[in-house]
Amino acid sequence: MNTDENCDVELEVNEAEADDESSGSLSYQINTYPADFTLEVLHQKWKNGDFEIPTFQRGYVWKQPQASKLIESFLLGLPVPPIFLYTARETSKQLVVDGQQRLRTIFYFFDGFFGESSGDRRTIFRLRGLSDKSPLEKKAFTELSEKDQRRLKDSVLRSIIIQQLDPEDDTSVYHVFERLNTGGTALSNQEVRNCVYRGEFTDLLRKLNDAPEWRELVGTTKTDPRQRDVELILRFFSLLNHSTYRKPLKDFMSKSMKRLNKEADADPNSLERLFRTSCRRVVDALGKKPFHITSGLNTAVFDSMMVGIATCPDARNETIKAMRDELLANPEYRKAVRDATTDPDVLKKRMDLVKVRLGR
Repeated sequence: MNTDENCDVELEVNEAEADDESSGSLSYQINTYPADFTLEVLHQKWKNGDFEIPTFQRGYVWKQPQASKLIESFLLGLPVPPIFLYTARETSKQLVVDGQQRLRTIFYFFDGFFGESSGDRRTIFRLRGLSDKSPLEKKAFTELSEKDQRRLKDSVLRSIIIQQLDPEDDTSVYHVFERLNTGGTALSNQEVRNCVYRGEFTDLLRKLNDAPEWRELVGTTKTDPRQRDVELILRFFSLLNHSTYRKPLKDFMSKSMKRLNKEADADPNSLERLFRTSCRRVVDALGKKPFHITSGLNTAVFDSMMVGIATCPDARNETIKAMRDELLANPEYRKAVRDATTDPDVLKKRMDLVKVRLGR
């Protein structure tokens, strides 16, 4: 069983899968350089749409006293940690890898309102939680003296600009984000992917995660806060094309997510139909939680049987059930879903065994 107390999806513990999650291909040529932008320039770049700030589940979490102390630090000339920006190859926009809270705080203060709007009500951003003797306490930006307004606009926030030179695919942004995003609990692999790879397919993953037939298959109506269930859906779509699979699985899935975001623009409905139909066929043939073999969902049983069933549309319920029962008693298959499950030969072995039993 998955022992992460923040997860609602039960996954069977597998050492090979855990090793794969922590691995990654790191052969890149990266260009990194500092840029000292004034806060006024950063605000203007934000209004121009030059930044992309990922909106993962934590969103903007700073409280007003914490945000106020950042503004005070700029006005007092105190040091502020740099932010990290990744320049996207295709758009030249800058993805905020680390520093979302700082940037949003600056932008909110300049705009006069704290946080995002909620209906018709917005909170005026006045500095709070400072020393009682501070002349800045309870002041909004427009209430600062002209001197302080100018000082704040001219304050500099160092930005570390990161750009991948080779290979020409921007895959390093995943690893950069994984290592540099330091706000609170470290993001899971899928949370990082959701930040880095955006588009029709990423939106579709979130939609499919709520599908009733999928929730029956996973065995819980609660979506997993660490995105483990979303990652399983991505695993399915990625391994539909397993003939091109290379280790580590983690990177293969990331590259697949990027590719599928481009392809989904053409016909996302066909991907949705394939997934939901496959889930319904599995549940109809095998019942709820069909891949919970021992303590939790076995991801290798899941990927091989789901892919096999999806690619054998004529297989009947009795054929699917017989396949599952026979393979779970087959020592060769059981080894392929327990040991070295992310190895290309092992993955191919279990996929082939399923397809043979389904008549392909």
